[in-house]
Amino acid sequence: MKQLILSLMLACGLLAGAHAAGGEGVAWDKAPSRVNDLPALQNGAKLFVNYCLNCHSAAYMRFNRLQDIGISEQQIKDNLLQGTDKVGDVMKATIDPKDAKDWFGGTPPDLTLIARSRAGHGGTGADYLYTYMRTFYRDPEKATGWNNLAFPNVAMPHALWELQGERQPQFDTMKSHGHDVKVFKGWKQVSPGTMTPLQYDEAVGDLVGYLQWMAEPSQNTRVRVGVWVLLFLGVFTVIAWRLNAAFWKNI
Repeated sequence: MKQLILSLMLACGLLAGAHAAGGEGVAWDKAPSRVNDLPALQNGAKLFVNYCLNCHSAAYMRFNRLQDIGISEQQIKDNLLQGTDKVGDVMKATIDPKDAKDWFGGTPPDLTLIARSRAGHGGTGADYLYTYMRTFYRDPEKATGWNNLAFPNVAMPHALWELQGERQPQFDTMKSHGHDVKVFKGWKQVSPGTMTPLQYDEAVGDLVGYLQWMAEPSQNTRVRVGVWVLLFLGVFTVIAWRLNAAFWKNI
């Protein structure tokens, strides 16, 4: 339990710098809701393992839990395990923590609870992640060669750049209290990726949906049980009301 709390605090601490660095300057886009879409969750799991798990762990999620979203044990073995991983192992990053600290200035945070920890007044944690993964741009002044509108000066490179391609943000200059202020107005595609912009947004939606599910795998069960409990209480209330009326009608 202590390790879980520490992991959550680390993720919050590393990502909270977005607000301090002006990360609220770009509005968060609304993430599509896909926690009940099994094909989307399966695609999101594939993207997570192929593109995120190299640097980020999900130390409180086991590979075999992916069977809950319709991925068979054999499919996990054939397509999602890395190196000497076993189906019952937790999802640990392949990168050496020392190398990560040297390359990025810090150890990449665990992502098990990231979709819950990053909620704010700008929207849900899913909204933030959906915006964040779609607002990377080339910045030769940064060590990684990348920057991000939702998290300025982020140390993370754009892991999905081959899918999205390279883009540059376009700004308008406006006067505010006597000072020139840059206001984001859109994107200019510098080089294409292997996906169209629409396909990339769909892929990021799947990835974010998986991160939402991973943060609380039992959420769908909880909702279903809650609905049945409310229906039971509704029916029981009607029965209790009629029994009460029958009991007191001759008194």
